[in-house]
Amino acid sequence: MSGTTSALTPPSYAVVPDRHPEAPAPGELLGSHYGQCFGCGTGQPHGLHLEARAGEGLRVSAEFTVREVHQGAPGLAHGGVLATALDETLGSLNWLLRAIAVTGRLETDFKLPVPVGSVLHLEAEIKAVAGRKIYSTATGRIGGPEGPVAVRADALFIQVKVEHFIDNGRSEEINAAMNDPDQVRRARAFEVNP
Repeated sequence: MSGTTSALTPPSYAVVPDRHPEAPAPGELLGSHYGQCFGCGTGQPHGLHLEARAGEGLRVSAEFTVREVHQGAPGLAHGGVLATALDETLGSLNWLLRAIAVTGRLETDFKLPVPVGSVLHLEAEIKAVAGRKIYSTATGRIGGPEGPVAVRADALFIQVKVEHFIDNGRSEEINAAMNDPDQVRRARAFEVNP
């Protein structure tokens, strides 16, 4: 449909943001934002255990190995798992802005099947910011940064306050996270969020 704009297209007044001066340095491992996260947490035995690193400018990279527990069709990664890997990588971009944000929209294109045992190399970049909206894109390649493109996504993240999680999450997990010294340290890193 020519002439229409997508919810994933930054508006004309959007700007390319500056990387926050206290953002993780290029090459720095970002770590898990929450131990029970299916995407990056180490507390999920069947999770992706995705590891993201800060890149140059407004970029991050990540990798995960597709295991048998991630299958959809026999011997191939489930599409939802691949979308999760893209979403997790895109969410890692928020460390570069030191903003708390959640996925508002994720549009995924599946280009190639991803076999079990493959390492999926992901690259994500912030394209623009307009108010609380963060527009970004990601690509997943099989085997490494020069491998064939298997999946790609465009995303819209919405900046929120920490109260978003307190008001909407289960109190048991919220309390456990708030009492975890590592989680408290990470939350304080985002207190600059307006």
